[in-house]
Amino acid sequence: MTARRSVLAGGLALPGALSLAACASGVGTTDTADGLTVLTYDDVDSAELLREQLAGFTADSGTATTLDTVPGSGAAQFPDKLRTRILGGNAPDVWRIWGGQIGQPFVDAGLTVDLAPYYEQYGWEEALAPAGIEGMTFHGERHGAPLNVASLGAWCNAALFEQAGAAVPTTYGELEAANEAILASGVTPAGFGGKYGWHIMRLFEYLLETTAGPELHDALLVGEESWENQAVVEAFELFRTWNDRGWITPGALGVAPADAEQSFVQGTTAYTISGPWIEGQYILPSGKPVTDFDTFLLPTDHDVVRHSGFVEGFMISATSGAPDEAAALLAHLLTPAVQKALGNSQSAVLASPPDPEQFPLSAAWTSIRETSPIYTIQDQAFPKAVADSYFAVQSSVLQGKDDPRTAAADMQTIVSEWRNQA
Repeated sequence: MTARRSVLAGGLALPGALSLAACASGVGTTDTADGLTVLTYDDVDSAELLREQLAGFTADSGTATTLDTVPGSGAAQFPDKLRTRILGGNAPDVWRIWGGQIGQPFVDAGLTVDLAPYYEQYGWEEALAPAGIEGMTFHGERHGAPLNVASLGAWCNAALFEQAGAAVPTTYGELEAANEAILASGVTPAGFGGKYGWHIMRLFEYLLETTAGPELHDALLVGEESWENQAVVEAFELFRTWNDRGWITPGALGVAPADAEQSFVQGTTAYTISGPWIEGQYILPSGKPVTDFDTFLLPTDHDVVRHSGFVEGFMISATSGAPDEAAALLAHLLTPAVQKALGNSQSAVLASPPDPEQFPLSAAWTSIRETSPIYTIQDQAFPKAVADSYFAVQSSVLQGKDDPRTAAADMQTIVSEWRNQA
């Protein structure tokens, strides 16, 4: 193993998780005299909608609520900010979090409430999407209530596709041809932001699904197959090709995800990889006709064409002095009426699918999911320390510091050391 690979893997001692576990038994119950505190990562507009619904809960229940939000932080930063609050003795009563390996450290440290009694009390097993429940289940216990089940695909400026003479692709080769046609028309094909790593990761995981196929991709994510595999090398080669041929945002590694994600709406790129939230967050507020835009499943050339997805939900702190009130708040938020008021186009509430009149593009994904299974998005499949090291490998490939075969070897070192610690 090279010295560099040792350094990459050496960051996987997961100090944050160890600190959480060490402090869990020593954190006292929070004072609820001022009501419940909710911590999320909603942006300004979404936070305002959420505050309105929290106010409604307060009016009905008499329980005051305070919303704290860390907008724009994403999975690369929010868990650390939450961890800092917990370690500082200022844990929120309720927090929003992603499922999988992002939420699991808080469960493993004993910092969350098993919500099984509340699932029974509020009928969540029947009311919430099974995929969402699965994503917020840890070690067989319901430690979260799902809010969103998000499917990721291509979201595009259909007008730019038409101007370039590019068709919606049905094969990977057709996607590359569309990239070339769009580039020739004077527009950057795909908008990706590499700052924080997670947005441009969506491109690499799609390429890996294409080169490796579903079975190998899944095995790689859990360390059951070696990343020193030709399919991984090929995925990194394609990743570098997309950058070198000008198919992604110039200088992508320095671009913020929020800027890149909306660039197709602004017309500076033709498409991005994102989820249904993008319709309400960027397309509708733009004032442009929805017919100028489209969304489609990215082709992988496999018999079963899967897509990336993730689950988000709420957890209740084990230190909350009012877990019953916190659960009542979640029950309020997870009603169809509140989900509609929040404009949630990816709700885990089964009775709250996206309204085709309000969110026609998001509604299309309801049909897509009937034949296209979800694979776990990579920054939810890996613990945060592993994901951070993985992002560093991505960056090294795009910067030309590492060739694809070295990147594959680095990934094997990172994943194997993580699995050895498990």
